[in-house]
Amino acid sequence: MGEIVNLRTAKKQAARKAARSEADASAAKHGRTKAERELEKARAHKATRELDGHKLETE
Repeated sequence: MGEIVNLRTAKKQAARKAARSEADASAAKHGRTKAERELEKARAHKATRELDGHKLETE
């Protein structure tokens, strides 16, 4: 005979597995790591500082 399986639990596990795989695919497509976000923020800040440094003061 086969193993006795609680269908409610099996359905929940299957739903979790499907949701996890969908979330992983979405994260791979759209997500960035924290390090990538901080690097982009630091580069933008540096570019802003350099641009402000090159501006001429008109007074």
